[in-house]
Amino acid sequence: MKKLSNKQWAWLVTLVVGVSVFLFWSYRYPFALTYQEQLQLFLFDGDYFIDRLSEPGGLARYVAEFLVQFYNGVAIGAAIIAVLYMLIQRLTWRLMKVKSHYILSFMPVAMLWFAMGDESVMLTYAVALVMALAVMIAWTKLAPQNIVAKVVAVVILIPILYWLIGPLVLMVAVWMMPLSVIYALALMLLSAHYLPFPMMRVMLGISYYRIPVTLPYVLMAIPVVVLLLGWLTKRLPEPKTWVLTGEALLLAVLVVVPQQFGFDAKKYELMEYDYLVRIGDWNDIIAKAEKKTPDLPMSVSATNLALAMTNQLGDKAFDFFQRGSEGLLPKFERNFATTQLTGEIYFNLGLVNTAQRLAFEAMEAIPNYNKSARVVKRLAETNLINGEYKVAEKYLKMLEKTVFYRPWAQRTLAMLGDEKAINEHPLYGTLRQYRLQDDILFSDRELDKICGLLFMHNTSNMVAAQYLLMMPLMDKDIARFMQYAPVVQSRVQYNPRHIQEGIALAFMQKRQQPPQGILSQFMLQQMNEFASIYSANQQAPELAKFKNTLWYYLMVGK
Repeated sequence: MKKLSNKQWAWLVTLVVGVSVFLFWSYRYPFALTYQEQLQLFLFDGDYFIDRLSEPGGLARYVAEFLVQFYNGVAIGAAIIAVLYMLIQRLTWRLMKVKSHYILSFMPVAMLWFAMGDESVMLTYAVALVMALAVMIAWTKLAPQNIVAKVVAVVILIPILYWLIGPLVLMVAVWMMPLSVIYALALMLLSAHYLPFPMMRVMLGISYYRIPVTLPYVLMAIPVVVLLLGWLTKRLPEPKTWVLTGEALLLAVLVVVPQQFGFDAKKYELMEYDYLVRIGDWNDIIAKAEKKTPDLPMSVSATNLALAMTNQLGDKAFDFFQRGSEGLLPKFERNFATTQLTGEIYFNLGLVNTAQRLAFEAMEAIPNYNKSARVVKRLAETNLINGEYKVAEKYLKMLEKTVFYRPWAQRTLAMLGDEKAINEHPLYGTLRQYRLQDDILFSDRELDKICGLLFMHNTSNMVAAQYLLMMPLMDKDIARFMQYAPVVQSRVQYNPRHIQEGIALAFMQKRQQPPQGILSQFMLQQMNEFASIYSANQQAPELAKFKNTLWYYLMVGK
């Protein structure tokens, strides 16, 4: 068997790391990619291109946003990140003077991998870093030897590079001529004076990080590490076997550490719930919740919505951790993810105008003022349902200029003005029937009444019926629940487990027998058994068998 050469081993190591990156984003945190995609609206449009190039780092941002739109296909997105990481590593290695210290060239990649655990780190940084490294390598080979020519080249190139890649031009400037960093800083300060951005945002990168006027320290450190590798490795001797072994162990650490410590599992779990709500995969949400009980407001709300959409909320709500009625309809927060999820709940309830308002709020909450393809699609839908066809057309024409939303936009454009097609649509036609005809101002304290209005407007709206009955139960208000239950049951056949448990408890508290036929014999036996154990000892371990009942939630707590 032929022995691999050093060059082949080097490529093999790079490919192994690249495959690890691909598998990491494809299978461990795939929903981080779909989350990134929805926070932008990349348009194939000349005005969009000019708009991006009108700011420092604009080309890097344009290229990055072009790539991020493909995150809709998770495997494609993971492959894009893997290729960028491999490019960064190989270009870093090309800068190093001692080529045999190959493992050290993975340090910038490991740092970037760790940093990208923060969902606000934008791909623009990685793209700009690749561009900067490529320029540094080209300068090493092609830089003029004459000092005057070199100075002239620096004076011309640095402003151009600054406008193309942003503040990472400082790393390039130091590499070209250390003193030229002063020139680069002066250019950045001058541009900050004229640009419509805060100075700190210009200095740290307009599009490197989603939250303005800040930048993670790791991203600041990466250029320093690159420069040190480029300068210091030429002083290193050719490595011995034990050194290479140590560097191999270092590579293993560099691969493992970002995965274990750079990513907040809870945060990415919420991204998964948000994505599943976005595509309406209710069964997968419930299956996920059954594997691991959700305990954060956003995940609880998503689970309850999935239960309601599959008509299981009245039977399974207390199989899971609950947070009161806020677990059904969360309070408004100026945050893209939570506002968008809340909007999804209102949309599926039939409160189309409220969903439209929250869509606007969600887009305004994006810290870097981007537009959102997901939000624009929702705005097109709400206006279509409301019959505002001119407004819907405006949004659909925008989506026509995208890659992934173009087919949907063209199909939907064909529906504009076609009342029969819209009314027969399984989603839009149904929501037209569910929506209230008049706008209503309401507060968080009146959400149950709004659900009541939705149900009375259309008794086929079982999502509203489930929310109407479950809200007082989750707020532990049996009296209010008993006002609503007879109204619902007089109009539709709806008597699931938790509703029966609420009725049984209400009559037991009054020391009365419920009317015949309302409760099953099994439910009465369960209620009597629970009451007997609870009255004897409120902390009795036997109560655990009732852990998924309304009674346990009300009287013992979870």
